[in-house]
Amino acid sequence: MSRHARAFWLATPGRGEIRPVLLPTPNADEVLVRTRYSGVSRGTETLVFTGGVPSGQHAAMRAPFQEGDFPAPVKYGYLSVGVVEEGPTDLRGRTVFCLHPHQTAYVVPARAVVVVPEQVPAARAVLAGTVETAVNALWDEPPLVGDRVTVVGAGMVGAAVAALLARFPGVRVQLVDVDPTRAALAGALGVGFAPPAAAAAGRDLVVHASATAAGLRRCLELVAPEGTVLELSWYGDREVALPLGAQFHTGRLTLRSSQVGRVAPARRSRRSHADRLTLALELLADPVFDALLTGESRFADLPDLLPRLADRRLPALCHLITYDGE
Repeated sequence: MSRHARAFWLATPGRGEIRPVLLPTPNADEVLVRTRYSGVSRGTETLVFTGGVPSGQHAAMRAPFQEGDFPAPVKYGYLSVGVVEEGPTDLRGRTVFCLHPHQTAYVVPARAVVVVPEQVPAARAVLAGTVETAVNALWDEPPLVGDRVTVVGAGMVGAAVAALLARFPGVRVQLVDVDPTRAALAGALGVGFAPPAAAAAGRDLVVHASATAAGLRRCLELVAPEGTVLELSWYGDREVALPLGAQFHTGRLTLRSSQVGRVAPARRSRRSHADRLTLALELLADPVFDALLTGESRFADLPDLLPRLADRRLPALCHLITYDGE
């Protein structure tokens, strides 16, 4: 096959471009993957696209196989699905997921790819990284049977968490968002919906994924005394002011961060990153997750697509990138 590929790069904050790549010949322990789909996570990737990664977080926010450095030029992304064209016999011809930037083909260590189960469509498999984040969150703060749980922020991560919570026995879930059109998403996931002002209070667990100060403040209002707010948002270089007097103090509330970079402490001694990603792919056999795929564009259109996602001219959860003919 051709050793030439193309990759999407952020040239300067707010401007992307397609660049040529010359692929190396894979070693015995490497695979060459021809990409079929990748996904754009509007939250993190548009923050990167606009140059919003704080200088103190440049090292922590590096993605696997990222090239370049923040703010730019940088090759960034982490939701890629393709077919192994060269590599170990047991992987050749298999559809795999990899935490790789947007690129038409790439060579990575064989251990960096996870085989997509046959019952999971390749397009849906791009959500593996997001569902992995949701799995880690619920390892950090699992609900109890019969809990009342609210998820504030119906983006990719919030929706994935809500979808998993809806499958816990007896757990009643409400998805909260300022966008009333997200009610249809909540219905597809099998959970309730409310705008922030009408959200139910007295919740045993509140998960925050809106990446807004207003959303986090509302979470503190909704959680029951001695309950937990699990923070999944990443704010980039923005500071957040919170009312930590009144009911936060007297209610003995817990505000806890969850981040996917490390396996949650509750499972760290028994589960690896690969185990967690494999579980996420198995969970994606449920077609309910198709509700998170909200648009589709060709790889060549990425330089024009990212500005529209970043300024919200194009609403999306996970925007699917196709590579047919690339």
